Amino acid sequence: MFGTVALSAASPTFADDVQVVKIGFAGPLTGAVSRVGKDLQYGAQLAIDEENARKPTIGGKPVKFELDVEDDQADPRIAIQVAQKLVDDGVVGVIGHYNSGCSIPASAVYHQAGVAMITPGSTNPTLTQQGFKNVFRTMGHDGIGGVVAGHFSVEQLKAKRIGIIDDRTAFGQGIADAFEKGVKAANGNIVDREYTNDKAVDFRAILTAMKAKNVDVIFFGGLDEQGAALVKQMRSLGMNTLLFGAGALKSNAFLQIAGPAGEGTQDLEPGPALDKLPAAVDFGKRYKARFNQDVELYAPFAYDAALAMIKAVHDANSLDRAKIVTALATVQVKGVTGDIKFDPNGDLITPPYTLFEVQKGQWKSMRTIGGA
Repeated sequence: MFGTVALSAASPTFADDVQVVKIGFAGPLTGAVSRVGKDLQYGAQLAIDEENARKPTIGGKPVKFELDVEDDQADPRIAIQVAQKLVDDGVVGVIGHYNSGCSIPASAVYHQAGVAMITPGSTNPTLTQQGFKNVFRTMGHDGIGGVVAGHFSVEQLKAKRIGIIDDRTAFGQGIADAFEKGVKAANGNIVDREYTNDKAVDFRAILTAMKAKNVDVIFFGGLDEQGAALVKQMRSLGMNTLLFGAGALKSNAFLQIAGPAGEGTQDLEPGPALDKLPAAVDFGKRYKARFNQDVELYAPFAYDAALAMIKAVHDANSLDRAKIVTALATVQVKGVTGDIKFDPNGDLITPPYTLFEVQKGQWKSMRTIGGA
């Protein structure tokens, strides 16, 4: 059932009679990927700060947007609790979550309450295949990215003997499955597929098995810190195999942990080559001026999600949750990462992907595949 948040329901600031409009944010603000969560939070906050500077009005009344921030700790059980709290807080929409394993169960809570949800980081295809009209995302999903990566490994990397490792999470297994599909569609040769978990630190048994099978490319479906440990252990075993990922490896943390061993690692990330887009470069400057740190990775996607949510509120000219969901279905925003508009499932139309490679200890964008 779709709920409604009327203008009179939000808490006013009586000093200037400005209506407070809450937009929720949910992501991992503590734990192993907290740096990503804070990066996402800051990206959304910057969009809200810039909107408030324009003195916005809704329904002819002055409003002030406020980010209602919750930590889901990258834990699906906590994500459900956080989602219910945001719903009860009266948010008109939510930016989040980051992990697909959190977004999928949380989306059911938002669906029940009729609250719009835009994830800036969850890429498992299942999220937008549930038939929920209130769920959207600002990056390409793994069903596209993984398949693109699979084709790329065969057709561009010329891989002859491919090995796959995934961490059995919703993200890791999903992207690995899509990658395998892409490899097979390109008539590639997968000689081994192995599994770990998202807490593992020792991959030598898996790598030894793959070394014995003479793999020339290993695709890893998992997050950056594990990927960095994986590549270091590959090098310690004397493997010159290329480590290839999709949407998980590219971060400063990977470089710090992998060190020189990470040289040559490649990752296919959702989105355009931000280092080559003037709008993204300018965004990075504004972000650093506001938060005194550089963009980690996902902040532009959270910024664009917040832009889309704010635009939908303006398009609806209302704080009615159902009207905002309807407005998001047709919203169009020129964002930092490109044109934000959604297909009937809530996915981006023609999402781009960019190949990055570690060169001299830095991630360098190599080429962009797809996109408008």
